[in-house]
Amino acid sequence: MDGEQPVATLEQFLAERGEPLLHTAILLAGSRAGGEDLLQSALERLVHRWKKIEGNPEGYVRTTLYNLAVDGWRRETSWRARLGLIATHDAGPDEATAVDDRDAIIRLLHQLPPRQRTVIVLRYWEDLTEAETARAMGCRIGTVKATASRALRRLRELSAPVDDPAPAQHAIKLPALTSDPAGSPA
Repeated sequence: MDGEQPVATLEQFLAERGEPLLHTAILLAGSRAGGEDLLQSALERLVHRWKKIEGNPEGYVRTTLYNLAVDGWRRETSWRARLGLIATHDAGPDEATAVDDRDAIIRLLHQLPPRQRTVIVLRYWEDLTEAETARAMGCRIGTVKATASRALRRLRELSAPVDDPAPAQHAIKLPALTSDPAGSPA
């Protein structure tokens, strides 16, 4: 189409190819609203260049859609990196896994005798020292140490996979429960 294309040709093009272009834009944007915005931006550029386009304008619109989508992805990634809201290369811990782990630990704790459960909760969840735990329980520090040791051993046994005879290879990692904050075994 040489020189200037009439507006009627633009209207005919949009009537014939509007839906397929919208589907492409939706796929590129990831949502209907985003696709509509993307197609509208591409069509705005088409209207500005309408008089200079020769031949079928669909190629121009599709190329513009792809370029605008890539620009949007780059801009979104750039903003996320600048704002620090979402790590672009290192995903954070999965919250569902943390909830599942906590649930598993609580179930294991319920299988311990009350005194062992109390020591584990006070020492490792409440983060009390051995002396503070002994005072809270009304017993000696040596009793707290011995009870904690037995409780941790029992937790390892309970959390070991059924087909694994070695209790050291437990399914649920209890790193915070295996030693006191000073680094020596409890």
